[in-house]
Amino acid sequence: MDWNALSLSLKLSAITVAFLLPMGLIVGRFLAYHHFYGKSLLQAFLAIPLILPPTVLGYYLLVLLDGGSFLGHLLETLFGQSLVFSFEGLVIASIIFNLPFAIQPIQASFESIPREIREAAACCGLSPLKVLLKIELPLAWTGIVSAMVMTFAHTLGEFGIVLMVGGNIPEETKTLAISIYDKVQAFDNQAAGVMSAFLLLFSVMAISFTYLIAGRYQRHYA
Repeated sequence: MDWNALSLSLKLSAITVAFLLPMGLIVGRFLAYHHFYGKSLLQAFLAIPLILPPTVLGYYLLVLLDGGSFLGHLLETLFGQSLVFSFEGLVIASIIFNLPFAIQPIQASFESIPREIREAAACCGLSPLKVLLKIELPLAWTGIVSAMVMTFAHTLGEFGIVLMVGGNIPEETKTLAISIYDKVQAFDNQAAGVMSAFLLLFSVMAISFTYLIAGRYQRHYA
């Protein structure tokens, strides 16, 4: 097991979830409760990472984050370094790539809350903030947990966009998926097998946990 790569992958996954959780709550709730011109286009844009090959998305992010672009130059000034082939750049790429995994489950959970419940809570004198904290979040918790688990697991095993934006720098951008690729290239099948088995087991556990909480929620409110 490449412990440095595993540690870096876990760190990247945790930071990505930390950024995307509040973003997913804000954007997912907004999309669930509001109808406006161009909503379908916005949802399609946010879902692009689901269908676009990671190498293609990674290429465009590589161009945007490069110091030669306006955005890249601005970010380079703010961070004091180039974001291309750096951990900071990898975090930005990971956040963008995981947007649909964080937003869509949360949006679906908010959409499942009957409008009458929110209206009744408002009629009882609860402020919008109290309605969110006492009514909406407890009812939408399955989508929130699913978004966190899926985002973490997807980040942990991502390969294409990591290689495009971060490269293969030990202890900087070399994640577990990249380490597996290196081991295969070096014909170290035993090490590659161990790390692949770990990712497989973690993925199965993550998906099983998501289905488990969804099933308990359905049985509870059936």
